[in-house]
Amino acid sequence: MRLKEGLSSARRAAVGLTLLSIERLRTGTMYSPFGSRYWSNPYPMYRSLQSRDPCHASLLSKSWVLTRHDDITTVLRDGRFMVDRRKLPGRIKESRSAPTMLDLDPPDHTRLRALVNKAFSQRSVEALRPRIEAITHRCLDAVANDGQMDIIETLAHPLPAIVIAELLGVPTKDHQQFKRWADEGMRAVGYAKPEDLGRAREAIHQMSSYLAEIAEERRRDPQDDLLSALLEAEQEGDKLTLQEVLSSCSLLLTAGHANTTNFIGNALVALLQHPEQMEALRQDPSLITSAVEEALRYDSPTQGTARFVLEDVAIRGRTISAGQQVTLLLGAANRDPEEFDQPDSFDISRSNNPHLTFGHGIHHCLGAPLARLEGQVALAAVIERFPNLRLATDHHEWHQHMLIRGLKTLPLAF
Repeated sequence: MRLKEGLSSARRAAVGLTLLSIERLRTGTMYSPFGSRYWSNPYPMYRSLQSRDPCHASLLSKSWVLTRHDDITTVLRDGRFMVDRRKLPGRIKESRSAPTMLDLDPPDHTRLRALVNKAFSQRSVEALRPRIEAITHRCLDAVANDGQMDIIETLAHPLPAIVIAELLGVPTKDHQQFKRWADEGMRAVGYAKPEDLGRAREAIHQMSSYLAEIAEERRRDPQDDLLSALLEAEQEGDKLTLQEVLSSCSLLLTAGHANTTNFIGNALVALLQHPEQMEALRQDPSLITSAVEEALRYDSPTQGTARFVLEDVAIRGRTISAGQQVTLLLGAANRDPEEFDQPDSFDISRSNNPHLTFGHGIHHCLGAPLARLEGQVALAAVIERFPNLRLATDHHEWHQHMLIRGLKTLPLAF
């Protein structure tokens, strides 16, 4: 009986969402995350929604869409909004042996995050700085005399893949294979073809099998690497299972790698399109920390995330019904004029910068310190080594994705 009631409620909510969406289509205020205009610059659409319909019903994305900073931070703190869709009424419980932290709510999320946190501390990440600097300069050495480069191919893509490989303890001889798995995994970014999705899944499967073999070696002979630390992590007598360790490693590869790649590319475009800001950073390298934060805010590699609501919730006079999906546009929140002064200005000296690029609340990105460090090192090295750096084209090809923003290539001349 409860299942039927849950399904009926979900159907009624879907009808209401559809009717409201039809009205939005009629008035021209529909959230439509498709087409070259959106992919090249989603921010005008965000601003229109913020001013005209900040709690927006979208038929195209089949969800409610929030664009205001305060609404989104409230939802990210609210326990009535969940990430695990298996808890929805009438939802079949999929057989997933080890979902990642991104797929879990408390108490499962609390347990897994506490264990992984013990192996992924700020101190452990900062200790990687010398290696990140060495990898960065090695990548740039390869093109130093060429006069041009695709910074995505040269640095933004290989850097996080190699760093994650070293972090996990992958032997140097296998770094290229690990990078190939990362390359294949990136095929799932955007509106991928079925065959690309298949290749991405196969790459992740092969990587997991490979890491399982290394994990067995680390059980017998622990090393000073993240994989060993994950296997040894313990909280009140509880430890990660092997499948949980492997799912955490896969999350590092897919989420950490893609987001850092896109962040570095987006940041360089912003700096090169604002030469006065680039020059300010050249003159005062100490601005690199605030420059990274501003780049993360100004053009976030993660444009949004999703939640599902457990019970009816009212936001801005609208009722979001139990079982419905809510899309949280982090990229819009980062340009919200109610939160940021001159939100469309790129200002690397901005001091008050509570951007939501890494989320908020219990699901705040665990890899944020590593992404920040890689961004600081990469941007500082590029700016220092190439004083005449400039965009080689004004036409940029962006990944075609609703919630991920990044460049396929970024040709630069120097």
